[in-house]
Amino acid sequence: MNVHDFYFDLPKELIAQEPLKQRDMARLMVLHKDTGGIEHKVFKDVVGYLNPGDCLVLNNTRVIPARLLGKKADTHGKMEFLLLNNKGGDVWEVMVNPGRRAKPGAKFVFGNGELTAEVLDSTDIGTRYVKFSYEGLFEEVLDKLGEMPLPPYIKKQLDDNEMYQTVYSKYEGSAAAPTAGLHFTKGLLEEIENMGVHIVYVTLHVGLGTFRPVKVENIEDHKMHSEFFVINQESADIINSVRKNGGKVVSVGTTSTRTLESACDEDGNIIAKSGWTDIFIYPGYKYKAVDALVTNFHLPESTLIMMVSALAGRENILNAYKIAVEKKYRFFSFGDAMLII
Repeated sequence: MNVHDFYFDLPKELIAQEPLKQRDMARLMVLHKDTGGIEHKVFKDVVGYLNPGDCLVLNNTRVIPARLLGKKADTHGKMEFLLLNNKGGDVWEVMVNPGRRAKPGAKFVFGNGELTAEVLDSTDIGTRYVKFSYEGLFEEVLDKLGEMPLPPYIKKQLDDNEMYQTVYSKYEGSAAAPTAGLHFTKGLLEEIENMGVHIVYVTLHVGLGTFRPVKVENIEDHKMHSEFFVINQESADIINSVRKNGGKVVSVGTTSTRTLESACDEDGNIIAKSGWTDIFIYPGYKYKAVDALVTNFHLPESTLIMMVSALAGRENILNAYKIAVEKKYRFFSFGDAMLII
């Protein structure tokens, strides 16, 4: 398939620049994947599409302040690091700007020297492996020196960084939020659980590769980024029980979806495991574990619009997006939501 098969015209003013004060009052487009039928709701109406015995799967990763501004140790030239993946110990894969200053052996200083970094190697996609040195706990140093890495299309700084975290975020490690989950409030989750819907957590640490554009014509040639995920035995058992008893597995976000589809066998049974996934889901892929999906509205020609097209059909998605533009739905991370069911 050609990347341009996933193009749609998106006016810039529809890109949401800040979150709603009341998370669950975003608009919700319900797309029925078998018929292409569309309903227009408010997000908290999602409860009407869940039944006792269903399962809601949430990604409980937490965004770290992954943007570091520093300078080169010898020339004092300015440098920006974006932390992507922890490769073990104090070694991280990072995105660097400007790249020419970050050759192997180069050293950088952040803050007043509380944090230093040495470039170990570069990758074939232009990122770097660096080793950090510091006193104390890395998380505390990062909290002090780092900034929240908002997506490149969001131009406003947040008044409250917690608005870029889900209310159930728990395990630090993401460079971007699993944004479909931003719509849930604690009260809404309690209401869903009280209905007899199982709420299950998985963890996938979101990398900035999620914003990387597809630069090839033929989408099969696109190299997907890797992200680290964990799904424990308890979560696997609940999901498998729901499937066995005829309930729906409703995945919240593309990150939960990548986790589930990476951790299942050919029959859709979830296997408790952890590891790295570079799964690339696009039309032609047959979903094994996920029945329904809560998601946001995605970038034209992105891997994310390809993933939702694999679930609902490309024509259904492009028609839904055309209607979303006409009805002025808000797009991307802080935008409105879609339920594909």
